[in-house]
Amino acid sequence: MTPILLDLLLRSIWETLLMTGASGLISLVAGLPLGLALVATDRGGIAENLWINRLLSAIINGFRSLPFIILLVALIPVTRLIVGTALGTWAAIVPLAIAATPYYARIAEVSLREVDRGLIEAVRAMGGNRWTIIREVLVPEALPGIVAGFTVTLVTLVGASAMAGAIGAGGLGDLAIRYGYQRFETGVMIAVVIVLIVMVCGIQWLGDRLMARIDHRA
Repeated sequence: MTPILLDLLLRSIWETLLMTGASGLISLVAGLPLGLALVATDRGGIAENLWINRLLSAIINGFRSLPFIILLVALIPVTRLIVGTALGTWAAIVPLAIAATPYYARIAEVSLREVDRGLIEAVRAMGGNRWTIIREVLVPEALPGIVAGFTVTLVTLVGASAMAGAIGAGGLGDLAIRYGYQRFETGVMIAVVIVLIVMVCGIQWLGDRLMARIDHRA
C-alpha cells in the first residue's frame, strides 16, 4: 500500500470512528429516555398513559421499518437543513443518529422491562415518586442490559457508516468503494475489511468488559 493510500486509510478510520461515536452518543441520549417512556407509559407502568405509549410505539416502529439506505436518501432535505450539506462525514451523522435512536430505544425498553417489579413496588411503598423509581431502580437494575444494548448499537452503526460511504459520506465504506472496488485496489479492500473486523471486535470487547464490571449479579 502506497503512502497516499495509507494516509487515506487512516483518515477514513477517523471518519468512521467520528460517525459511529457521534451518532452513537446521540442515540444513547435520545434513545434511553424513549425506552424509559415506553416502559413508564405502558399498562401498569409508573406513568400509565396508553395513548402516549401507542403513539411512541408507532413512531419508533415506523422509523425502524425503513431500510437504512432508504432513510439515508429520504432524510437528505433534513440533513441539508441541519448541516448545510448532504455530503460528508458530518452530514452522515444525522441519518445515522435518527436510524439508531429508535433501534436503541427498543433495546433499552427490553432491558428495562426485565427489572423486578417487586423492587418498583417496594420503592413505591416507601413513598418514592416516579423520578426516584427511575433513578434508583429502573436504570441501575437495567444498566448491564443498557450497556450491552448500546454496544450492539455501536456495532450496527459501524456497518451503517460503511453503507453511508456509498453516497459520499466518507469513512471506510467510501474508501472501499472508490479505491477497493472502482480502482481494483485489492489491498485497499482487504485492509478495510480487516480494520472493520478489528473495530467491531474492539467495541464488543470493551462493551463486554464494561458490562461485566457493572453487573452486580455476576
